[in-house]
Amino acid sequence: MSAAETPILHIDMDAFYASVEVRDNPSLAGLPVCVGGPASGRGVVSAASYEARRFGIHSAMPTAVARRACPDMILLPPDFEKYTRVSSQVMDIFRRYTPLVEPLSLDEAFLDTTGCERLFGDSIEIGRAIKQDILRETGLVASVGVAGSKFIAKLASDLDKPDGFRVIRPDDVREVLDPLPISRIFGIGERTAKRLEAQGIETISDLASRPRAEVVAGFGASGGWVHDLAHGIDSRRVTPRRQEKSHGMERTFSEDITDRDELRSFLLQFCEEVAFGLRDRGLRGRTVTLKARSPDFKTVTRTRTIETPTGIGARIYSVARELLEQVPAGPLRLIGVSVSSLEDVRAPLQRGLFGAGASDPGRTRSDWLATREKLERITPSLDKLRRRFGRGTIQPARLLGRGASDRPSDSS
Repeated sequence: MSAAETPILHIDMDAFYASVEVRDNPSLAGLPVCVGGPASGRGVVSAASYEARRFGIHSAMPTAVARRACPDMILLPPDFEKYTRVSSQVMDIFRRYTPLVEPLSLDEAFLDTTGCERLFGDSIEIGRAIKQDILRETGLVASVGVAGSKFIAKLASDLDKPDGFRVIRPDDVREVLDPLPISRIFGIGERTAKRLEAQGIETISDLASRPRAEVVAGFGASGGWVHDLAHGIDSRRVTPRRQEKSHGMERTFSEDITDRDELRSFLLQFCEEVAFGLRDRGLRGRTVTLKARSPDFKTVTRTRTIETPTGIGARIYSVARELLEQVPAGPLRLIGVSVSSLEDVRAPLQRGLFGAGASDPGRTRSDWLATREKLERITPSLDKLRRRFGRGTIQPARLLGRGASDRPSDSS
């Protein structure tokens, strides 16, 4: 069987955040290390070392629950600037071997090695070379899956973690899939899995044996997709730049916050972070959405679309601040902001013909354009300083004194 039939790689860094921390502090090796928010509040685990996972700890678990499962666990605050730098190193290694790299997050990506054989060998050789380069250049371990499709490649990278390398050839797909639980199929969550198990469908083989029409009837619009995956069929291509629909950040506070000035300060910080993320991705957007959640878990969203797309934090904040005023007074346990209706910054700007826009009451268009153009001129220089010396190097005066622990979580 030719390796040309398995051109897709899925590469996943093992326990990425925790592994970076252990690499930088070797005394933590072999210990149950977790990265996340404090157990005293509403923190959650962002990553857990494999030593911690033996206690049942996993990402998104409340830190307080993780602490009860493993009282001796070592909890470290996340350092996303550091993780982003390491991720860039890893992505650069991927792109040495193929331009077809589709990042899924900081720690994983799909690669298509089609056409790279003459330079670097077949997909299996490329996968092993990348794995070695990552270890040599970053000191970190990755798991690699090699297959003919994205679904099977991702499944392969998960099967032998940590430090795994699994090749699943087309002739082996049925043998690998059949005994696996149905929860391993993308799109089948815990609740759906329990419902199917109650109907006697426990393995992928059970699901694959059902008529397609029956699966479509049970799943609705996604039924055909689920049935295809149960047969190992996945026609998705590796897309070097995924089309992002939105980018945002939010935070659940350790204690409910009522003071509007404090909420506005958090909101400004979030808007600056979101704007930096957009610019880093070469994007700008025109729809700003505010999310707020009260102590009783009632969630309110407010949205406004502005005339001209932006990637400037001050502009996003001016809209988000007005949206916050539309949220009823009272304590909030969570606040967040996101920007959607995204476009590439290289796209020509379509300017309005009349006035400054509904979101800029009381300002002449010439004043608004002058302010926007000044911000756009200086922002690239400020971003260079942020990338070189850290995001806290340049920030609005109102945010001085806020540490890394005050940073929101990415919800893009």
